[in-house]
Amino acid sequence: MLRLAGIFAGFVLPPTALFRREPLRMKNRRSCRLPLVLSALLLALAPLAPHTASAQEQKVFHFNISPNGYPPYLIVDQDAPSGIMWDVVSLIAHRLGYSVAAEKIPRKRVDQMLLDGYVDGTPRAREWTDHPEKFLFTDPIVNIEEVFFIPERSKFTYETPEDLLSKTIVTHLGYLYPELEPYFTEGKIRRFDVSRDRDMFTFVLHGDRFDAAVADRLVGRWILRNEGLQKEFRSSGKSISEYGFRLMLRRNWQTFAVQFNAELARIKRNGELDAILANYR
Repeated sequence: MLRLAGIFAGFVLPPTALFRREPLRMKNRRSCRLPLVLSALLLALAPLAPHTASAQEQKVFHFNISPNGYPPYLIVDQDAPSGIMWDVVSLIAHRLGYSVAAEKIPRKRVDQMLLDGYVDGTPRAREWTDHPEKFLFTDPIVNIEEVFFIPERSKFTYETPEDLLSKTIVTHLGYLYPELEPYFTEGKIRRFDVSRDRDMFTFVLHGDRFDAAVADRLVGRWILRNEGLQKEFRSSGKSISEYGFRLMLRRNWQTFAVQFNAELARIKRNGELDAILANYR
């Protein structure tokens, strides 16, 4: 029977040959499994890899919208992202042939993750960045005007930074305020950091030791309207800063930045940007 089993295409194999070939088959099976195991491991680790050249070839723009957003510029508490910056970046990116993927990276980690390639861009004012020379910035999409929001019951008014001496201001965690930084450093003005914009108003309204919150005028008005607090606060007529709110990119995205700026200029001229802004005012 063994001799009959060894007959193939007219050849007769000795019985010992059948037994010698069996270990080889087992070895081949094990060697075939190895690429499958490696492939499975690579697929499992793929979500942890930075978005490098392959992502750019697929024309995907990985855009940081932060975990809490920055309404009305970035709104993240809905089924899909929205907001002024999201709408503008999505509009322009799509016209440049990119799809946009929303990433929620905390403020303290986003700069390094941008440099490492995990995200491709984030909204930012150049003046809010510790090392702006490491990055590439587009032209301003909108202007950020930082003002003080003061409880209606307070007699405090703001004209110059000297008006803030010995006072405690609620500020956004991780944000820089160049006009006030020397006073913060010397302890002449105290800052109290919170991570969510709407919490700034809660602290000022219910905390006796807080005198005012500093926020973008449009952001503050958006929050107060949505929280039903318009009658509880007034904003200072004088601002402490006005900065261009831009897209911050890695320095090797120069071509994208040039194309983005050209399309941004076009939607400013034809009224498309104004239409987007009107949706959030």
